Amino acid sequence: MIATWYAVVSFMLIVYIVLDGRNFGAGMLQWIVAKTSEERRQVIAAIGPLWTWHEVWLLGFGGTLIAIFPRLMASAFAGYYLALFLILWCLILRGVSIEVGGHINDRLWQTYWDFNFVLSSLLLAILFGAAAGNVARGVPLNADGNFSMAFFTDFNVRGHVGLLDWYTVSIAILAAVMLAAHGATYLTLKTEGPVHDRSEKFAKYLWAAVVPLGLAVLVESRIVRPDLPGLAWSNPFWWLGLIVTVASIIALVSGLAGRRELRAFLASNFLIVGLLATGAAAIFPVMLHSTLAPENSLTAYAVAVSPSSLRLASFWWPIGFALAVFYFIFISQRYAGKVGVQRDTQGFY
Repeated sequence: MIATWYAVVSFMLIVYIVLDGRNFGAGMLQWIVAKTSEERRQVIAAIGPLWTWHEVWLLGFGGTLIAIFPRLMASAFAGYYLALFLILWCLILRGVSIEVGGHINDRLWQTYWDFNFVLSSLLLAILFGAAAGNVARGVPLNADGNFSMAFFTDFNVRGHVGLLDWYTVSIAILAAVMLAAHGATYLTLKTEGPVHDRSEKFAKYLWAAVVPLGLAVLVESRIVRPDLPGLAWSNPFWWLGLIVTVASIIALVSGLAGRRELRAFLASNFLIVGLLATGAAAIFPVMLHSTLAPENSLTAYAVAVSPSSLRLASFWWPIGFALAVFYFIFISQRYAGKVGVQRDTQGFY
């Protein structure tokens, strides 16, 4: 049952990254694919009605993690205090930028909030990427299961590491470029006119850039965590994630080459799902690896609640999940279709 809950928690985080990741990407590219104030409003309108719902999955992930793996949360919240507050402030800044930027038809007002939108989207992609790098590399957990980290130390990947080093920065860059490509693919599907054309062009460039960055991170991961291949290959879910990843790459290439927007966008979603799933499967059962001593690492089995609590959670989680899926279907149908540059197609944004 603990392995099942690990999969549930991983699933919720993956869903959030896939859904809100396209918003991060669209935000990063706003000033690149949109050249006028009207086009920048068009980009925001493409994600505007949906972005708040996407954060439900982040809240659900955090709530489920607290309920199922409370000891992990106690350790992670203390150690990642600075990074978590940076993410929180960036989420707030992005939300305010989306909601208030179009309320006043003034160039200075809209430019200021558009700048905040681009900056917060970029920082969120980098921060989540660095967080993934920290999970893969490990943290300086002591024998009591606690740790603290500076923002950076000597950029070493072993011992008393910091939040940022050459490995976590590499993954942060990969995450930013991949989510930008994901956002461009989404804007190609969701917009029309010049924004659509520019997004289509940049999607091809960005996905091409993902290839060498991804290969570099793959080699770096083998150096930083030489134990990961053995853990990954023995997990059947890692192989399933690999199959999804390979199939998604084939579909993405054919979708971009054939200008099949829906195929390319779906492939973009499943590619990120496959990559994150392989990562989650590779590190299981370890949830926080110790860079000081492997025996200090926190495993899912060591930090989970009692079996009776797990059974209780199995009753309420499907209810919340069903409500989230129902609302997703409703709001996706409600705001289906492309967004044009005309204000009457952009809703409240």
